[in-house]
Amino acid sequence: MVNTMNVHSKTYKVGDVTITRVTEQVINLAPEVLLPDWNPAVVQEHQDWLVPGCMDETHEHFILSIHTWVVKTQRHTILIDTASGNDKERPLNPIFHHLQLPYLERLEAAGVTPEAVDYVLLTHLHVDHVGWNTRLVDGRWVPTFPNAKYVFPKVEQDYYSSPASHNDVNIPSLGVYEDSVLPVIEAGLTETISSGGGEFIDGLSFLPTPGHSIGHMSISLTSRGEEALFSGDVMHHPIQVYRPEWNSVFCEFADQARASRLWALEYAAQRGATFFSTHFPKSSAGLVTRKGDQFDWRFI
Repeated sequence: MVNTMNVHSKTYKVGDVTITRVTEQVINLAPEVLLPDWNPAVVQEHQDWLVPGCMDETHEHFILSIHTWVVKTQRHTILIDTASGNDKERPLNPIFHHLQLPYLERLEAAGVTPEAVDYVLLTHLHVDHVGWNTRLVDGRWVPTFPNAKYVFPKVEQDYYSSPASHNDVNIPSLGVYEDSVLPVIEAGLTETISSGGGEFIDGLSFLPTPGHSIGHMSISLTSRGEEALFSGDVMHHPIQVYRPEWNSVFCEFADQARASRLWALEYAAQRGATFFSTHFPKSSAGLVTRKGDQFDWRFI
């Protein structure tokens, strides 16, 4: 189920860098579908912040956002992940099938035209993270951001370009490589990051957090002593801050996904990094803190 909540976002500052969310769509998904280990008893424990905003009043649906983070440094305009895309053939998943959403108009409202984007950084190559890499023009998939360099983990390219990725976990992403990744490769607009990650540009670094997907990476941004962590799909919903052992149904490598989630939570808590999620509802941004031997979450 799709709704139109949470389209608008405030702009954050991390040092000299501004960060703004551009929402593509907001969806409702049953907790037991997203999180196979879901226990309804946690609703009472976290009722004060779950409802409303993160869960509907019936307790039957999580609220999730699908969006892009626009990062503007002193030198560059950067997008982190590009949501689902319009016109894509996704017959097995109506949430992503033949969308007609005003994403580019919302991007322009945030002060970004496609031609102005310098870099598109992709945490991984799933359906709801690469869709706007391309758009349909005269029956062909062409790069949406023609002057940008598209940057992503090399192991993700190797995996999703091969039959090895054709399994049940990746059903939502079937066809995604062909219409949303391969065209930008063929246009000569890509750069890949090795499995070890590392510093890229403007204080941005790729940090390996595999498990949700084979080569998933989070992205750190540092500026003037402040830090942001763009977490990709390390977590889908803030309830996982409190239950980091819970993987999503889309986490392909379960043990690695749990380890990466714990690592990201510890990283954000220890360093005081602002946590910019890809699917959390409300502001999608917040702070992770230690609470005894567990973690706590606060939206900002």
